[in-house]
Amino acid sequence: MKIIRARTVVPMEGDPIENGAVAVDGNRIAAAGNFADVSASHGGEVLDLGEVILLPGLINAHCHLDYTMLRGKIPRQHSFADWILAINAHKAALGETDYVASIAAGLTESQEFGTTTILNLEAFPELLPRLPRPPLRTWWCAEVIDIRKSVDVHEVVAALREWFRSHPDWLGGFGLAPHAPYTASARLYSDAAEVSRAQGVPITTHLAESAEEMQMFRDASGPAFEFLKGIGRNMDDCGNRTPLSWLMQNLSLDERWIIAHLNELDSGDWELLTHGAKFHIVHCPRSHTFFQHAPFALEKLTVLGFNICLGTDSLASNSSLSLLAEVRELLRNEPWMSPRDALEMVTINPAAALRESGSLGKISAGFCADLIAVPSIASETEVFEKIASFEGVVPWMMVNGCALISS
Repeated sequence: MKIIRARTVVPMEGDPIENGAVAVDGNRIAAAGNFADVSASHGGEVLDLGEVILLPGLINAHCHLDYTMLRGKIPRQHSFADWILAINAHKAALGETDYVASIAAGLTESQEFGTTTILNLEAFPELLPRLPRPPLRTWWCAEVIDIRKSVDVHEVVAALREWFRSHPDWLGGFGLAPHAPYTASARLYSDAAEVSRAQGVPITTHLAESAEEMQMFRDASGPAFEFLKGIGRNMDDCGNRTPLSWLMQNLSLDERWIIAHLNELDSGDWELLTHGAKFHIVHCPRSHTFFQHAPFALEKLTVLGFNICLGTDSLASNSSLSLLAEVRELLRNEPWMSPRDALEMVTINPAAALRESGSLGKISAGFCADLIAVPSIASETEVFEKIASFEGVVPWMMVNGCALISS
């Protein structure tokens, strides 16, 4: 048993606890509360972290670790199609060793900024055997595309299932990520949804990200339409529908789906969202700013009951893998939102999206011992503002009961 004491413990459920402590038994939290109470009822070694705020590890709900090496390589383009061309040109010059190094670098950077859990969209799941055991809790969602050749998602999942069966020490798991309606067919989406439901694994996709995607599906025109038509995509499914309506007409979205972006919506889409099933949504504030997408309808989606999470996207459209930087960007863009609500979008909310509400995202008895500490700066600001304003490398972290960073 370990007892970890901090100036303030933020459980993300209930009020912050001054002179707080967390008792950790193995890889689980045994108790959280006032230091005197926890230490009296749970014997064990005391680790006093001092003047810090202790909170649950952060959860990145949308990340592409493959592209960590592309930081600063691609300036903003004239169109989203041009950006796709630019990233494809960079990818063509990279080999397996480059991607392995990029994934490792992304995991290290995520750890430094306090992320303990990642939903990673993995374009090359066959590279997993070349990776050392990741230090973080990671769900590897195989990104599948069938625009040029067919993909058997059953084979993809079978390979991932066998890998994780033989590597039980890897934290997290695997899932599926049909890339987007413009690169994945209705059949691929249907197959992926079926496998996700049968296997109980996460499923995520990009949807309604750009104005050009909307042009393509609704108007059968625009740079994305011309680009994809030029590389041989069958464009018969374009015209008189939006990306959201395309997807909802081809399969039933439900609480299992984690939808990234959802920036471009019209009045018909809002009718579908009002009366349809509620899925999870991931907003990537700094990537959104990079592309200058249409304003994200956070308040309206929240009122409708959608669970909103934050992600970093990839470093091909961002400057770092810091989730607290995403929180700050969100608060700049949405001044009506409280810092506490924003921090729920990197703790409680993504835990729900991963169907891990009973084990991640809070400091509570029985939950995974995934914890981070940030300095408790001397100021009159309230504790959630202090957390959101912290910009450095976290001085201490615990994942699955093991300390990874110590000051």
